[in-house]
Amino acid sequence: MGIEQLLEKASSYMKEQDLKRIRDAYEYAEEAHRGQTRKSGEPYILHPVAVAQIMANMQMDVVTIEAALLHDVVEDTSVTIEDLQARFGETLAGLVDGLTKLERIQFRSKEEQQNENYRKMFVAMANDIRVILIKLADRLHNMRTLKFQSEESQRRIAHETLEIYCPIAHRLGISTIKWEMEDIALRFLNPQQYYRIAHLMKMKRAEREQYIGELISKIQEKLSEMGIQGDLSGRPKHIYSVYKKMTARNKQFDEIYDLLAIRILVDNIKDCYATLGIIHTLWKPMPGRFKDYIAMPKANMYQSLHTTIVGPTGEPTEVQIRTYEMHRTSEFGIAAHWAYKDGKDQGVVPGSFGDKMNWFREIIELQQETRDAAEFMESLKMDFFTDLVFVFTPKGEVFELPAGSVPLDFAYRIHTEVGNRTIGAKVNGRIVPLDHKLKTGDIVEILTSKHSYGPSQDWLKIAQSSHARAKIRQWFKKEKREENVDKGRDMLERELRRIGLEPFEWMTEDKLQEVARKFTFNDTEDMMSAIGFGGITAAQICTRLTEKLRKEAEEAQQIQLTSEVKELKPSPAGAAAARKRATHGVKVKGADNLLVRFARCCNPVPGDDIIGYITRGRGVSVHRTDCSNIPTAAEGEEAARVIEVEWEEAVEANYSVEIEILGHDRRGLLNEVLQAVSESKTNISAVSGRSDKNKMSIIHMTILIRNKDHLQSVVEKIKRVKDIFSVQRMMQ
Repeated sequence: MGIEQLLEKASSYMKEQDLKRIRDAYEYAEEAHRGQTRKSGEPYILHPVAVAQIMANMQMDVVTIEAALLHDVVEDTSVTIEDLQARFGETLAGLVDGLTKLERIQFRSKEEQQNENYRKMFVAMANDIRVILIKLADRLHNMRTLKFQSEESQRRIAHETLEIYCPIAHRLGISTIKWEMEDIALRFLNPQQYYRIAHLMKMKRAEREQYIGELISKIQEKLSEMGIQGDLSGRPKHIYSVYKKMTARNKQFDEIYDLLAIRILVDNIKDCYATLGIIHTLWKPMPGRFKDYIAMPKANMYQSLHTTIVGPTGEPTEVQIRTYEMHRTSEFGIAAHWAYKDGKDQGVVPGSFGDKMNWFREIIELQQETRDAAEFMESLKMDFFTDLVFVFTPKGEVFELPAGSVPLDFAYRIHTEVGNRTIGAKVNGRIVPLDHKLKTGDIVEILTSKHSYGPSQDWLKIAQSSHARAKIRQWFKKEKREENVDKGRDMLERELRRIGLEPFEWMTEDKLQEVARKFTFNDTEDMMSAIGFGGITAAQICTRLTEKLRKEAEEAQQIQLTSEVKELKPSPAGAAAARKRATHGVKVKGADNLLVRFARCCNPVPGDDIIGYITRGRGVSVHRTDCSNIPTAAEGEEAARVIEVEWEEAVEANYSVEIEILGHDRRGLLNEVLQAVSESKTNISAVSGRSDKNKMSIIHMTILIRNKDHLQSVVEKIKRVKDIFSVQRMMQ
């Protein structure tokens, strides 16, 4: 995918001067990334071009496409934000800055660094929505090329995509990106289910398409009689949506009926309802399966009529009816209604759409109230990435809340003062406790009093949304500062005693001021108040107070480890025998003749990237670098036991590797697999197989191989066997 293809797409809706700007940005990015390659071996510039192409497919403005082309230059080259600002302007530089990770700042762990990166990205997104649109396109292209990453990275990235990026795409209504990322993530997280569902869908596709085609012909005929112009098509379900339905409802594939839905696009809302009437005249609708998202759009602006009818063969079939404009919104979500189309280069959502996306503003409020990045991400997942319930005020106004919300959450969503003065609630005309779980369709009335004493500490446990809890903490912070300062000091003293330290030694003014500066508090009283009202924990303060003590302990631990390494070395007289007996073709960097053994959890073979781990009394255990049993830097003492190892140049040995083979169950499949392995002149030490009721065959095989290249050749031979879906190396 090159620059010419990008320019061709952009030319369909841009002026010539905009195309020149895009070419200029491309040439700048190409020069900055020159000589860099991706893990696939391709020139790096192909990645930003692919990201820009996704943006052009969504008809984004010229600044967004320029930023997509330049989104990695600050992070991966010597170019600075100031360079971009001077060359391309402040708006583009701001977008790229929002997309640049915080790599140069020292963090205690990778997790802390990642959470801070997320915080930065979401705050930038709340200021300019284009930041997250480019990031979603960036993640989508990275998912498309995920096969070039290590197995551990594949699973980590796929999990992160499902947990963070797919919910964002959903909240923004960008279904085209969401569905593709979900399917790719499932393929790497659960290949067995992915390939099984794909195979079963392929087997049923022909008969389903014929059935849908007959329904479409009948509907088209009736629409023509009524003078309604419409485009009709069959919409196949995505693999991940089928998987979710099977797991959520505990159903088998044969019990999922709506694998294909009929989508009808018409000119206006009047035709939507007229078409619905025609369909319900032709076939009976299933009770409880009609949803009017036109009268009540989803939070992500999605609008459509959904109904499920019992077709001529008695099989349930879903029908979706919407206008062409609604369809564009369903595909591209918020990107279909961006303000910059009118020349307003502000990165905000216009008019009524801005009102519907007010959760951006809540993100800003949330990050201001939350000092800890991990807590910020947990709150974000809870409030914005969960399912929603829709509840009404007595006057008919609708509010969206995270699933599991209670009347207190609703009160604070209406207004902070309403929440602070709450004394009770009615749901559907009946008085309920403040911890009553709300359901979609509930009519909620908040009872307030001017003489209310305000929130109680129990409310922090009752409220389910981080928005409500932040407002409650804010009240305590403002109204009870002196009380909170005393309470915070007591809590910090108790925490220090709990970990065996004397408060009078650690709670000196200079030490407390140093910690307050690190957490950006104005003074120590602000910090104590924050502990008292729950804005920060006493444990977090203790961690910073005792940083120096921990570093000294780690240095002592390193000295201890060095002595353990020396103890692992065999005596000089037995060195040659030890090397022959116990190195297994692996040498430890910086040390000779250590006892070495392979970890059974990952079974490394020559060619794998490996790492060593000093065990107590059993020598050095060798793992693959992507093994989940290797301690991370955050694990302190255990991580200090990790040492560098490497393969010897000439290794002559056989190594045991277990592989899992998935395929369509049929007669003779196992024999053909065994024949393929035999032809590769590979010994098999164990084999077992089974099949499930969905005709999926699962074969586990332990083979003896010489190195990673040998293993790869065996895998490729097995993959060439008919009806084999996947072959992967197993890790315990």
